[in-house]
Amino acid sequence: MTPHNWYTQRIDETSKLLSHTKTQINRISLLRVLLFVAGIVGLILFYSSGTRAIVLTLCCTFLPFFILVKVHNRLYFRKERLEIKLKLNQDELKGLEGDWSAFDEGREFIDPEHPYSYDLDLFGRKSLFQAIGRTCTHIGKQTLAAWMQHHLTEKEAIETRQESIQDMSQRTEFRETFRVTGSVNRGTDSDEEEIRRWSRTPSALQHLWWVKLCLWAVPGINVLLLTLGLLDIISLSWFGMMFAVFVILSFALIKRVTLIQEAYGEKLKTLNRYAKLIALAKQETWETPALRELTDKLDIDGHSPAEALMQLSKELDRLDLRNNQLLYVILEGSLFFQLRQIVCIERWKERYGMYLMNWLEAVGELDALCSLGTFAYNHPAYTYPTIADEPFRFLAKDMGHPLMPEAQCVKNDATIPSRPFFLIITGANMAGKSTYLRTIGVNYLLACMGCPVCCESLTLYPAQLITSLRTTDSLSDNESYFFAELKRLKCIIDLLNEGNELFIILDEILKGTNSADKQKGSLDLIRQFMRLKADGIIATHDLLLGTLAEQFPNEIRNYCFEADITDNELTFSYRLREGVAQNMNACFLMKKMGITVS
Repeated sequence: MTPHNWYTQRIDETSKLLSHTKTQINRISLLRVLLFVAGIVGLILFYSSGTRAIVLTLCCTFLPFFILVKVHNRLYFRKERLEIKLKLNQDELKGLEGDWSAFDEGREFIDPEHPYSYDLDLFGRKSLFQAIGRTCTHIGKQTLAAWMQHHLTEKEAIETRQESIQDMSQRTEFRETFRVTGSVNRGTDSDEEEIRRWSRTPSALQHLWWVKLCLWAVPGINVLLLTLGLLDIISLSWFGMMFAVFVILSFALIKRVTLIQEAYGEKLKTLNRYAKLIALAKQETWETPALRELTDKLDIDGHSPAEALMQLSKELDRLDLRNNQLLYVILEGSLFFQLRQIVCIERWKERYGMYLMNWLEAVGELDALCSLGTFAYNHPAYTYPTIADEPFRFLAKDMGHPLMPEAQCVKNDATIPSRPFFLIITGANMAGKSTYLRTIGVNYLLACMGCPVCCESLTLYPAQLITSLRTTDSLSDNESYFFAELKRLKCIIDLLNEGNELFIILDEILKGTNSADKQKGSLDLIRQFMRLKADGIIATHDLLLGTLAEQFPNEIRNYCFEADITDNELTFSYRLREGVAQNMNACFLMKKMGITVS
């Protein structure tokens, strides 16, 4: 079944279930109103008929009414899940058509100083992150962004990630359920950081001597006084008096407990969502060793962390009972309840706090893998690259940009067979040079992340990617465009001198200086790259750089994108051709726009 057919089928199924659930909710709401009205009328009619008639009326009206309240809540929760599920599948269907507007842009990760992310449009509107990102947790989003910003450079690690993504891509229902579960009560992006801070703070109450005394003494004194009172040894008023004293004493804890509850209560309840996500992952029978290890390392003494997280959720839910004034008086007077619950939560933290962030990070990794699995599933024509053992290889056949619509995507080859080796790409404006560079960069990054790529075939060696395609000046740092570019080139040279293996992609180097200076600097820079055994691609308007192939016949190849002028019209094939470009189009375009060119 194609991805389009799958999402269409899920939309149809979910729409029907959602419609049925809404109908049930409406019927139950109407029935609840009728039962409530019948109960009131019954009490009025049978008020003077005796206790039996009143009890029977309550059992026949208000008892079913309260049962239906619970049923209504369950149906409402189901409705919420179905609405999320429907929207997710509708968004995926739009995504297949190139509309990713419903997905997170990841704008907070935009960094012009990053070695390649800014140049390759990894984050922001219509970015690679928006096309790939399907995370349902903040920590999953952070993990995915980190994988894109710091790609893998080890063959075994990439092949292991490939296996995990392939396994995940085949589990359509798991990925859907995982995203729906994670999207319910998602909370805020700061929740994970608050939870991290809470897990590392020391326990404030449970080890204090007076706390231990209160937890034993309050219920003990109550039981003793009540027993003696019932046996007529002392007056029951002693029990009532001490009960009232305990309630009054509990007021001293209200502010402290409220601060804890307000600071962490709702955030810790988001752990209930993580517990459900972990439980989902534990239920799967994973094919790949990496995914089995990821879920197995979550266990503590053979037990799933989902159980521990659910226990914490229950303790927090019990703490909410203090918000009911009647229950507050009863529970505080008899048990010193809020202090007891805070101590229970601190004991949980003392036992499991050290594991908490490991659990969340494992869920984040699963979440990121779900995104990459969805990307692989949505592009069945993409292929997983072969990872080479020895430097350097980049051998791509029919390579296209994964963000371009299929109908507009012109595919080209790229061949970098050894080290050192450079491709010099010349061509006219708008002929496709920059798009070609970004196509290579994005597919290279996807390959080093373990993802399938938009190629018929690709073999590559995973060196560190570094680019200079879109250098910008910085007013805040009083930094010129030219100086910013020099800084990036200096960084590349320093990394090469340190022995780092780099894959370099440059677009029109030394743009910020005059032509003669630029030409001399560009020639010397490429010669230095050759001496430092570097690999990469350079796009340029400077045709003189094509002469370097004569000095380095085995290490440099010239390719170009031509602009063809036919019947006084400019056309582009966007096809890569061998050799140096022959046609330039600046003067032609100026004349077409009415600008005089002598």
